[in-house]
Amino acid sequence: MNAAERVDKLRSLMAEKNIDAYVVPTADFHQSEYVGEHFKARKFITGFSGSYGTAAITKDDGGLWTDGRYFFQAENQLAGSGIRLMKMFVGDTPSITEYLLANIPNGGTVGFDGRVLSMGEGQEYEEALSAKNINIHYSDDLIDAIWEDRPPLSKKPAFFLEEKYSGESCASKLQRVRKAMENNGADTHIIASLDDVCWLLNIRGDDVDFFPLLLSYAIVTMDKAALYVDDSKLDERILKELAKNNVSIHPYNDIYEDVKKLNAQNTVMIDPMKMNYALYKNIPCRIVETANPSILMKAMKNEVELENIKKAHIKDGVAVTKFMYWVKNRYDKENITELSSAAKLTALRAEQEGYIRDSFEPLCAFADHAAMMHYSPSKESDVTLASGAFFLNDTGGGYFEGSTDITRTFVLGSVDQQMKKYFTAVVRAMMRLSRARFLYGCYGYNLDVLARGPIWDLDLDFQCGTGHGVGYLGNIHEAPTGFRWYVVPSKNEHHQLEESMVITDEPGIYEDGQFGIRLENEFIVRKGTKNKYGQFMYFETVTFAPIDLDGIEPEEMSRDEREWLNQYHKDVYEKIGPHLTDEEREWLKEYTRAI
Repeated sequence: MNAAERVDKLRSLMAEKNIDAYVVPTADFHQSEYVGEHFKARKFITGFSGSYGTAAITKDDGGLWTDGRYFFQAENQLAGSGIRLMKMFVGDTPSITEYLLANIPNGGTVGFDGRVLSMGEGQEYEEALSAKNINIHYSDDLIDAIWEDRPPLSKKPAFFLEEKYSGESCASKLQRVRKAMENNGADTHIIASLDDVCWLLNIRGDDVDFFPLLLSYAIVTMDKAALYVDDSKLDERILKELAKNNVSIHPYNDIYEDVKKLNAQNTVMIDPMKMNYALYKNIPCRIVETANPSILMKAMKNEVELENIKKAHIKDGVAVTKFMYWVKNRYDKENITELSSAAKLTALRAEQEGYIRDSFEPLCAFADHAAMMHYSPSKESDVTLASGAFFLNDTGGGYFEGSTDITRTFVLGSVDQQMKKYFTAVVRAMMRLSRARFLYGCYGYNLDVLARGPIWDLDLDFQCGTGHGVGYLGNIHEAPTGFRWYVVPSKNEHHQLEESMVITDEPGIYEDGQFGIRLENEFIVRKGTKNKYGQFMYFETVTFAPIDLDGIEPEEMSRDEREWLNQYHKDVYEKIGPHLTDEEREWLKEYTRAI
């Protein structure tokens, strides 16, 4: 079936169940950033394969809501489906709830699978749709009923993360979480987010694209815990560790019935941003809504994790430096495309000991493709690299020692002076934030202007955040802090900067139809001097790979900015050089020279 035929089949099922509109988000049961093949229901029904978007299908209409990263891709992939592109945040495009209110009659019904809609979204629908007495039907997965060859849930094995990597035992983590439960007056804690479950129990899996996480839920009480998972994925090492910590194992989907059995006297602690709507609706007792305590705990890395992360970044820096050498020396001698270059970089990472997989979908964007900020190449859009343009690469590796996220923009051939001016501004923007000294208590939005300053000086801006937290073999975008000049509650970046958080610094300039420039390093939040003014903080850079000197105009930089870049490149040469061939090392010496 093509997309239009699938939509027709869905509408027939909606008519049988008296459903006026059916909503299909991009989500699994855990609000994961990336999802496994089984959960790509929105892609199945619309044909749109981008990582972000929600479809709403009515009896005679349909829309796909996504943001500016995917307008071009969505227009092409929705062609012939009968589903219209709804450009979020553009002009008078209605929100999904506004669209539903306008297209559903009084007393009508909106349907969705409550397991793939977040608690907050479900509550928003409840509140908005009540104005027309619209009913909510959340107990049926209609997509499953028409998806005949739907991929099954992953059966890939899990693995235990030894303490030499995690730095803390499961017992210690459970003790800290139980203390937080006690402080919140709760005797039960339901955890639905995969990274929180995996962090707590020191387990990882292979169930989510790119992220080494395990499809699972957990219920923690004061003396025991329950893990809801496909137990065929668990080896003897994991079973032994779980038993030692009084963690029982239950079938993955049993949690929906088990929560109904909670005693009315129980008090359950849940995170409304990390809970799906169906699970929330099944809880029969008093609820305390607060952020999962594990969010902050796992964001503040321990010393074992931090030392491992530094090692991971050296390995990653070797792969990225080899990649830069390969691209800049071969692009004009052989046919290298966006897709083939991404495959080459993955292969170079795979040569590093401890490599597991890429930490997110590689974003390799040549020339005007890079202006689309988070463009990822496909067979349909793939192009060949050529001279006279920028080549942006936002990629990362997952290693037992941690996850990495790095962006480098390479200059292929020669580019004009304006492009160099913009490139230099992005270099200055990244280094200004990385060099920050600040008092403890600052939030990301207090410091974001440091990165935007050199770009705002050009009357330009980048319409996204400047940086995000990074998980340790978890989510590559990790709460609860980040850098942006405005607050977005749904981003969960509301916490002050704490010692040992790992955060990215990735400003950019994007000129539609022309080029895109982004540079990204990661750093660790560290304590500095403490005096009568308070506790000062600083950032320790952990990413080491050359910043392409072919794009820099030294006269656009101050003396201290040049000194910072020269010292950074000296560190790159000293840390990465020993792992290269003689030829690569000689090339690196030129590309880390002082300016």
